Amino acid sequence: MYGYGYPVKPVGLIASIFRPSDDVTIFPFLVPSNFFAVTILRQASEMVNTIYRDSALAGQLHSLANEVEAALKKYAVVLHPRYGKIYAFEINGYDSHLLMDDANVPSLLGMPYLKSINRADPVYMNTRRFVWSFDNPFFYQGKAAEGIGGPHLGKNMIWPMSIIMKAFTSLDDKELKWCIHTLRSSHAGTGFMHEAFAKDDPKKFTRKWFAWANTLFGELLWKVMLEKPYLLT
Repeated sequence: MYGYGYPVKPVGLIASIFRPSDDVTIFPFLVPSNFFAVTILRQASEMVNTIYRDSALAGQLHSLANEVEAALKKYAVVLHPRYGKIYAFEINGYDSHLLMDDANVPSLLGMPYLKSINRADPVYMNTRRFVWSFDNPFFYQGKAAEGIGGPHLGKNMIWPMSIIMKAFTSLDDKELKWCIHTLRSSHAGTGFMHEAFAKDDPKKFTRKWFAWANTLFGELLWKVMLEKPYLLT
């Protein structure tokens, strides 16, 4: 006899049994993935309508996006005693929620990067402060760096991907420069981004070559070079 995970109440959200990290969800309504789904459904609607002239299917996709978006507004926001209104990481439609963030993308931190939410959204701004703090159980700070990890690799392992997402979503030059400097100083002399590294010693890392993080880092540097090259000096 096998378990099927925690039940959810049908409220208009899309269930995910696994996170982007491949870890199993606790509450199957994964909030950052649902936000991303809204963006993708609207893009798909536009493509179907423009390329295939299928207005009926385009309308269905757009309606589903609206349904998911309405449910997120109603169920995904929780009141935190320190940060005010923030987005939960996972919910179940029965008013249960999980407050955390995982370094893998889609993440709460990375939602503006995926064009899932406006960077200036006040709830996102509160959420961003929450996930980059010790109130997030997977935020770590050590001698080498600080950043978000996740249950996939255990405690005290920072994922460069989280620092890259912090950079992509930053509105502050000083913060952005810190991100670039930290990424550059934590590759352990290999010249590549890794999956994760120990908060006190970058030489203790996982995955000598991690294409996901390396590609995101390359994209970040290209963006900074085009928009703010003075930060690369």
